[in-house]
Amino acid sequence: MNTKIIVIDDDPTGSQTVHGCLLLTRWNADTLLEGLRDDSPLFFILSNTRGMDPGDAARVTREICGNLRAALSLHASQGQNIQPIIVSRSDSTLRGHYPVETDIIADTLGPFDAHFLVPAFFEGGRITRDSTHFLMVEGRPVPVHETEFACDSVFGYRHGYLPDYVEEKTRGRIRAEDVQRFLLDEVRGNCLPRLLALRANTCCVVDAEYQIDLDRFAAQLKAAAAQGKRFLFRSAASLLTAFADLPPQPVATEHMSRFVRNGKPGAVIIGSHVNKTTLQLESLLRESGTAPLEIDVDRVSIERDALVKETVAAACHLHDTGLTPVIFTSRIERPFATERERIDFGTRVSATLMDIVRQLPETLGFLISKGGITSNDVLSSGLELRLSRVLGQIAPGCSVVKCPGDHARFPNMPVVIFPGNVGDEKTLARVFRTLSPDVGEAAIRSDSSLTARA
Repeated sequence: MNTKIIVIDDDPTGSQTVHGCLLLTRWNADTLLEGLRDDSPLFFILSNTRGMDPGDAARVTREICGNLRAALSLHASQGQNIQPIIVSRSDSTLRGHYPVETDIIADTLGPFDAHFLVPAFFEGGRITRDSTHFLMVEGRPVPVHETEFACDSVFGYRHGYLPDYVEEKTRGRIRAEDVQRFLLDEVRGNCLPRLLALRANTCCVVDAEYQIDLDRFAAQLKAAAAQGKRFLFRSAASLLTAFADLPPQPVATEHMSRFVRNGKPGAVIIGSHVNKTTLQLESLLRESGTAPLEIDVDRVSIERDALVKETVAAACHLHDTGLTPVIFTSRIERPFATERERIDFGTRVSATLMDIVRQLPETLGFLISKGGITSNDVLSSGLELRLSRVLGQIAPGCSVVKCPGDHARFPNMPVVIFPGNVGDEKTLARVFRTLSPDVGEAAIRSDSSLTARA
């Protein structure tokens, strides 16, 4: 029986440590069967549930799981049995619909002997030690509940100590003292007997400071699975690296410019509002060959059509002069009375951005999408991709996918999926430089007269 790692990803950034696999933005039976039949050891189903309220997230997750169960049964009926490893991939800073999604996966695709929280993401500086999750800030580990991510207006939390986080998010249904802790010594040693003893979807949290920790742990998980244990995972991307055990990506990071179409300038779409993204945007706009196009989100509700028309016209003009338009939403995050209002507003803003993406110049050389939800919408709505294949990473935590050759508007165009919370202040600028053609002439023209503000 073959093993297939099936990742239900709440935004498209979970592929940030792997390559050669498919990203599915649809989950009908035919598309899921393509994922199951693909040669890669894993594929991703992009649910985009992090951009939804809990009710919609639950509905979409249940629909995906139901269709996946049917696809697995059909695949088995054709003599191709698969032993799936199911991963609910979410944010490495603990933002997302937990336990909504894991509860539904367990109910639909279970029973499972345990579900594991494994939020470590080394490329992004996230580690877990003594069951506390940390974000590395200027070389110093900061408990994640002390960072800006814990103050998220939808997914905020009070605890970086994972057993307490579980109790908080499950509202006491799973008590902290009932959470099983896999500490570093055990992860690095022999935890197979303990894995074999797990029963009844026990909640477990896992330490990891280095990729080798998860490599060792994943090997023991697979050994337990070979003896009949069924496990569910709520993880960041680094666990997927361990499970997939892939060789180095075929095209090295520094050579990703070979995918740029015809040496043309590209475009950058930025929706993320975390402070790191704002700093990266400021650094990017200091690069020659770029020009800012700010989207005033206050205009979205009252004059969306005019806003889209103006922005598209400005982007096309900049592209024609050899510049890369950097299209970004207003940097001030607005307060809302309810979570529903915030999500609805975000949906309108994203829909406006996707109207712009659909009308960008057909001769774009590349596209960089900044922000998880923004990137999901770019793939599924702006570019209307049913599936795409991951080429590899252009920077730690930043994947590159390619539009199919028969795409109606952007055939073979590389698209960078750049999470909002990844990289340092200059990473976005470095990615731009990697992809950009010689901008000598464009740099001469890169003055204030060619920038625009929509």
